[in-house]
Amino acid sequence: MKNKQTTERYTLADLEKWREIAGDIEPPIRLGVFGDPVAHSLSPQMQNAALRTCEIEMQYARFHIRPNELRSALLILRRLDFVGINLTVPHKIAAFTQIDQADESATRTAAVNVIRVRDEKLIGSNTDGEGFLRAIRSEFSVDVRDLRVMILGAGGGAGRAIAWQCALENCERLVLVNRTLEKANALAEQLRPFFMGPRVLGPAARLEAVAWEESAMRAQIGDIDLIVNATPAGMNPGDPSPMPARLLAPHHMVFDCVYGPSKTALLRSAEEAGARGANGLSMLLHQGALSFQIWFNCEAPIEAMRAALL
Repeated sequence: MKNKQTTERYTLADLEKWREIAGDIEPPIRLGVFGDPVAHSLSPQMQNAALRTCEIEMQYARFHIRPNELRSALLILRRLDFVGINLTVPHKIAAFTQIDQADESATRTAAVNVIRVRDEKLIGSNTDGEGFLRAIRSEFSVDVRDLRVMILGAGGGAGRAIAWQCALENCERLVLVNRTLEKANALAEQLRPFFMGPRVLGPAARLEAVAWEESAMRAQIGDIDLIVNATPAGMNPGDPSPMPARLLAPHHMVFDCVYGPSKTALLRSAEEAGARGANGLSMLLHQGALSFQIWFNCEAPIEAMRAALL
Protein backbone atom coordinates (compact mmCIF):
# COMPACT_ATOMS: atom_id res chain seq x y z
CA MET A 1 0.00 0.00 0.00
CA LYS A 2 1.34 3.42 -0.93
CA ASN A 3 0.36 5.96 1.68
CA LYS A 4 1.50 9.52 1.14
CA GLN A 5 -0.59 10.76 4.08
CA THR A 6 1.66 12.63 6.50
CA THR A 7 -1.04 14.73 8.17
CA GLU A 8 -2.11 11.79 10.33
CA ARG A 9 -1.66 12.05 14.06
CA TYR A 10 -0.36 9.00 15.87
CA THR A 11 -0.49 8.16 19.58
CA LEU A 12 1.37 6.09 22.16
CA ALA A 13 -1.04 3.21 21.42
CA ASP A 14 0.07 3.37 17.77
CA LEU A 15 3.76 3.39 18.73
CA GLU A 16 3.20 0.30 20.90
CA LYS A 17 2.17 -1.67 17.80
CA TRP A 18 4.08 0.43 15.29
CA ARG A 19 5.16 -2.35 12.93
CA GLU A 20 1.53 -3.47 12.44
CA ILE A 21 0.23 0.05 12.01
CA ALA A 22 2.97 1.63 9.92
CA GLY A 23 4.63 -1.40 8.34
CA ASP A 24 3.16 -0.82 4.89
CA ILE A 25 3.39 2.97 4.74
CA GLU A 26 5.69 4.08 1.92
CA PRO A 27 8.04 5.80 2.25
CA PRO A 28 8.36 4.70 5.90
CA ILE A 29 7.80 7.11 8.80
CA ARG A 30 11.18 7.37 10.52
CA LEU A 31 11.00 10.92 11.93
CA GLY A 32 8.39 12.82 13.91
CA VAL A 33 7.43 15.34 16.55
CA PHE A 34 6.15 14.48 20.04
CA GLY A 35 3.87 17.12 21.57
CA ASP A 36 0.68 17.84 23.49
CA PRO A 37 -1.00 19.54 21.67
CA VAL A 38 0.60 18.65 18.34
CA ALA A 39 -2.14 19.12 15.70
CA HIS A 40 -0.97 22.70 15.03
CA SER A 41 2.65 21.71 14.33
CA LEU A 42 3.98 22.76 10.93
CA SER A 43 7.12 20.65 11.32
CA PRO A 44 5.79 17.77 9.16
CA GLN A 45 5.20 19.91 6.06
CA MET A 46 8.61 21.57 6.46
CA GLN A 47 10.59 18.36 7.13
CA ASN A 48 8.77 16.32 4.47
CA ALA A 49 9.62 19.00 1.90
CA ALA A 50 13.28 18.72 2.97
CA LEU A 51 13.22 14.91 2.71
CA ARG A 52 11.70 15.06 -0.79
CA THR A 53 14.19 17.70 -1.94
CA CYS A 54 17.12 15.57 -0.75
CA GLU A 55 15.52 12.39 -2.14
CA ILE A 56 15.62 10.71 1.28
CA GLU A 57 13.05 7.91 1.27
CA MET A 58 11.25 8.50 4.54
CA GLN A 59 8.48 10.59 6.12
CA TYR A 60 7.99 12.76 9.20
CA ALA A 61 4.74 12.59 11.23
CA ARG A 62 2.97 14.05 14.29
CA PHE A 63 2.68 12.07 17.53
CA HIS A 64 0.24 13.19 20.19
CA ILE A 65 2.10 12.12 23.34
CA ARG A 66 0.78 13.25 26.73
CA PRO A 67 3.16 14.14 29.59
CA ASN A 68 2.52 10.86 31.44
CA GLU A 69 3.24 8.91 28.23
CA LEU A 70 6.61 10.44 27.36
CA ARG A 71 8.76 7.91 29.23
CA SER A 72 7.02 4.96 27.52
CA ALA A 73 7.19 6.63 24.11
CA LEU A 74 10.95 7.25 24.43
CA LEU A 75 11.56 3.66 25.58
CA ILE A 76 9.70 2.35 22.51
CA LEU A 77 11.54 4.79 20.22
CA ARG A 78 14.88 3.19 21.09
CA ARG A 79 13.73 -0.12 19.57
CA LEU A 80 12.14 1.24 16.41
CA ASP A 81 13.83 2.04 13.12
CA PHE A 82 13.57 5.80 13.68
CA VAL A 83 16.29 8.31 12.75
CA GLY A 84 15.08 10.84 15.32
CA ILE A 85 12.34 13.09 16.63
CA ASN A 86 11.63 16.67 17.64
CA LEU A 87 10.07 17.50 21.00
CA THR A 88 7.74 20.40 21.53
CA VAL A 89 5.62 21.72 24.42
CA PRO A 90 5.45 20.32 27.13
CA HIS A 91 8.19 17.69 26.72
CA LYS A 92 11.49 19.56 26.31
CA ILE A 93 12.50 19.66 29.98
CA ALA A 94 11.04 16.28 30.98
CA ALA A 95 12.86 14.52 28.13
CA PHE A 96 16.26 15.78 29.29
CA THR A 97 16.33 13.28 32.18
CA GLN A 98 15.21 10.41 29.95
CA ILE A 99 17.84 10.39 27.21
CA ASP A 100 21.18 8.54 27.12
CA GLN A 101 23.44 11.38 26.02
CA ALA A 102 23.13 15.15 25.72
CA ASP A 103 25.28 17.54 23.73
CA GLU A 104 26.43 20.89 25.09
CA SER A 105 23.37 22.82 23.85
CA ALA A 106 21.02 20.45 25.69
CA THR A 107 23.16 20.21 28.84
CA ARG A 108 23.38 24.01 29.22
CA THR A 109 19.64 24.51 28.97
CA ALA A 110 18.59 21.21 30.62
CA ALA A 111 16.09 20.89 27.78
CA VAL A 112 15.93 18.88 24.57
CA ASN A 113 14.06 19.57 21.33
CA VAL A 114 15.91 17.21 18.96
CA ILE A 115 16.77 13.56 19.50
CA ARG A 116 18.91 11.33 17.31
CA VAL A 117 18.45 7.58 17.63
CA ARG A 118 21.76 5.69 17.30
CA ASP A 119 22.26 2.03 18.27
CA GLU A 120 19.20 2.08 20.57
CA LYS A 121 20.53 5.18 22.32
CA LEU A 122 18.83 8.58 22.40
CA ILE A 123 21.17 11.55 21.91
CA GLY A 124 19.66 14.95 22.74
CA SER A 125 20.35 18.44 21.39
CA ASN A 126 18.71 21.84 21.69
CA THR A 127 18.43 24.00 18.57
CA ASP A 128 16.13 26.66 20.06
CA GLY A 129 18.93 29.11 20.92
CA GLU A 130 20.73 28.94 17.58
CA GLY A 131 17.37 28.91 15.74
CA PHE A 132 16.40 32.08 17.62
CA LEU A 133 19.69 33.83 16.70
CA ARG A 134 19.21 33.12 13.01
CA ALA A 135 15.56 34.17 13.17
CA ILE A 136 16.39 37.56 14.72
CA ARG A 137 19.06 38.13 12.09
CA SER A 138 16.69 37.28 9.23
CA GLU A 139 13.63 39.15 10.62
CA PHE A 140 15.25 42.35 11.92
CA SER A 141 18.67 42.42 10.17
CA VAL A 142 20.49 42.84 13.50
CA ASP A 143 22.63 40.58 15.65
CA VAL A 144 21.56 39.65 19.15
CA ARG A 145 24.98 40.68 20.51
CA ASP A 146 24.12 44.33 19.74
CA LEU A 147 20.76 44.28 21.52
CA ARG A 148 19.25 44.82 24.96
CA VAL A 149 16.86 41.88 25.32
CA MET A 150 13.87 41.15 27.57
CA ILE A 151 12.61 37.55 27.67
CA LEU A 152 9.08 36.84 28.90
CA GLY A 153 8.96 33.29 30.23
CA ALA A 154 12.62 32.68 30.98
CA GLY A 155 11.95 29.80 33.39
CA GLY A 156 12.32 26.82 31.09
CA GLY A 157 12.12 25.35 27.59
CA ALA A 158 12.60 27.86 24.78
CA GLY A 159 12.98 30.87 27.10
CA ARG A 160 15.89 29.29 28.92
CA ALA A 161 17.59 28.28 25.65
CA ILE A 162 17.16 31.81 24.28
CA ALA A 163 18.57 33.34 27.49
CA TRP A 164 21.66 31.13 27.29
CA GLN A 165 22.16 32.05 23.64
CA CYS A 166 21.92 35.77 24.45
CA ALA A 167 24.55 35.30 27.16
CA LEU A 168 26.87 33.31 24.86
CA GLU A 169 26.52 36.08 22.25
CA ASN A 170 27.42 38.64 24.93
CA CYS A 171 24.31 40.72 24.26
CA GLU A 172 24.32 44.29 25.59
CA ARG A 173 21.76 43.63 28.30
CA LEU A 174 19.42 40.79 29.36
CA VAL A 175 16.27 41.03 31.47
CA LEU A 176 14.59 37.78 32.51
CA VAL A 177 10.87 37.97 33.33
CA ASN A 178 9.18 34.92 34.78
CA ARG A 179 6.02 34.14 36.73
CA THR A 180 8.12 32.22 39.24
CA LEU A 181 10.76 34.78 40.10
CA GLU A 182 12.96 32.15 41.82
CA LYS A 183 13.44 30.40 38.46
CA ALA A 184 14.47 33.65 36.77
CA ASN A 185 16.85 34.43 39.64
CA ALA A 186 18.42 30.96 39.46
CA LEU A 187 19.00 31.33 35.72
CA ALA A 188 20.44 34.84 36.21
CA GLU A 189 22.96 33.41 38.67
CA GLN A 190 24.09 30.82 36.09
CA LEU A 191 24.46 33.50 33.42
CA ARG A 192 26.11 36.15 35.59
CA PRO A 193 29.74 35.31 34.59
CA PHE A 194 28.88 36.27 30.97
CA PHE A 195 27.82 39.77 32.02
CA MET A 196 30.71 40.82 34.24
CA GLY A 197 32.32 43.14 31.68
CA PRO A 198 31.02 46.66 31.08
CA ARG A 199 29.35 47.28 27.74
CA VAL A 200 26.50 49.73 27.97
CA LEU A 201 27.04 53.33 28.95
CA GLY A 202 24.42 54.14 31.54
CA PRO A 203 23.21 53.07 34.95
CA ALA A 204 21.12 50.01 33.97
CA ALA A 205 22.50 46.65 35.15
CA ARG A 206 23.48 44.32 32.30
CA LEU A 207 21.63 41.33 33.75
CA GLU A 208 18.42 41.39 35.78
CA ALA A 209 15.65 39.03 36.80
CA VAL A 210 12.32 40.75 37.47
CA ALA A 211 8.82 39.83 38.57
CA TRP A 212 6.00 39.45 36.07
CA GLU A 213 4.31 42.72 37.07
CA GLU A 214 3.59 45.78 35.01
CA SER A 215 5.51 48.12 37.32
CA ALA A 216 8.62 45.90 37.24
CA MET A 217 8.47 45.62 33.44
CA ARG A 218 7.84 49.35 33.07
CA ALA A 219 11.03 50.10 35.05
CA GLN A 220 13.07 48.06 32.53
CA ILE A 221 11.39 48.70 29.20
CA GLY A 222 13.12 52.02 28.41
CA ASP A 223 16.47 50.20 28.28
CA ILE A 224 15.26 47.36 26.01
CA ASP A 225 15.45 46.94 22.22
CA LEU A 226 14.07 43.43 21.73
CA ILE A 227 11.14 41.85 23.59
CA VAL A 228 10.79 38.07 23.24
CA ASN A 229 7.69 36.10 24.19
CA ALA A 230 8.83 32.58 25.07
CA THR A 231 5.57 31.65 26.84
CA PRO A 232 2.73 29.67 25.19
CA ALA A 233 0.48 32.77 25.49
CA GLY A 234 -0.93 33.30 22.02
CA MET A 235 -1.19 29.64 20.99
CA ASN A 236 -4.98 29.95 21.33
CA PRO A 237 -6.63 32.80 19.39
CA GLY A 238 -8.30 34.26 22.50
CA ASP A 239 -5.13 34.43 24.61
CA PRO A 240 -4.35 37.86 26.06
CA SER A 241 -0.97 39.49 25.41
CA PRO A 242 1.72 38.49 27.94
CA MET A 243 2.69 42.17 28.18
CA PRO A 244 0.48 45.29 28.55
CA ALA A 245 0.21 47.03 25.18
CA ARG A 246 0.87 50.44 26.79
CA LEU A 247 4.47 49.44 27.56
CA LEU A 248 5.40 49.05 23.88
CA ALA A 249 7.08 51.90 21.99
CA PRO A 250 8.02 52.45 18.32
CA HIS A 251 11.72 51.67 18.93
CA HIS A 252 10.98 48.14 20.16
CA MET A 253 11.37 44.95 18.17
CA VAL A 254 8.92 42.26 19.29
CA PHE A 255 9.58 38.60 18.60
CA ASP A 256 6.81 36.15 19.49
CA CYS A 257 7.99 32.51 19.53
CA VAL A 258 4.35 31.49 18.98
CA TYR A 259 3.33 31.04 15.34
CA GLY A 260 -0.13 30.50 13.91
CA PRO A 261 -2.45 31.55 11.12
CA SER A 262 -3.51 34.75 12.92
CA LYS A 263 -1.50 37.47 14.65
CA THR A 264 -1.13 37.07 18.41
CA ALA A 265 -2.41 39.81 20.75
CA LEU A 266 1.22 40.77 21.46
CA LEU A 267 2.03 41.26 17.77
CA ARG A 268 -1.19 43.25 17.23
CA SER A 269 -0.16 45.51 20.15
CA ALA A 270 3.32 45.93 18.64
CA GLU A 271 1.81 46.98 15.33
CA GLU A 272 -0.47 49.52 17.04
CA ALA A 273 2.53 50.95 18.93
CA GLY A 274 4.45 51.36 15.66
CA ALA A 275 6.99 48.71 16.72
CA ARG A 276 8.37 46.03 14.41
CA GLY A 277 7.17 42.50 15.12
CA ALA A 278 7.70 38.94 13.91
CA ASN A 279 6.18 35.60 14.84
CA GLY A 280 7.98 32.33 15.54
CA LEU A 281 7.78 30.90 12.02
CA SER A 282 11.35 31.88 11.17
CA MET A 283 12.61 30.34 14.43
CA LEU A 284 10.71 27.13 13.58
CA LEU A 285 12.35 27.17 10.13
CA HIS A 286 15.90 27.65 11.43
CA GLN A 287 15.64 25.19 14.31
CA GLY A 288 14.07 22.72 11.85
CA ALA A 289 17.00 23.13 9.46
CA LEU A 290 19.40 22.55 12.36
CA SER A 291 17.45 19.40 13.33
CA PHE A 292 17.76 18.10 9.77
CA GLN A 293 21.51 18.74 9.90
CA ILE A 294 21.79 16.79 13.16
CA TRP A 295 19.88 13.79 11.78
CA PHE A 296 21.56 13.55 8.37
CA ASN A 297 24.87 15.30 8.89
CA CYS A 298 24.36 17.46 5.80
CA GLU A 299 23.19 20.96 4.96
CA ALA A 300 19.39 21.36 5.09
CA PRO A 301 17.55 22.58 1.95
CA ILE A 302 16.35 25.71 3.74
CA GLU A 303 14.61 27.34 0.75
CA ALA A 304 12.44 24.25 0.17
CA MET A 305 11.62 24.22 3.88
CA ARG A 306 10.75 27.93 3.86
CA ALA A 307 8.51 27.51 0.81
CA ALA A 308 6.65 24.65 2.53
CA LEU A 309 5.98 26.82 5.60
CA LEU A 310 4.75 29.78 3.59
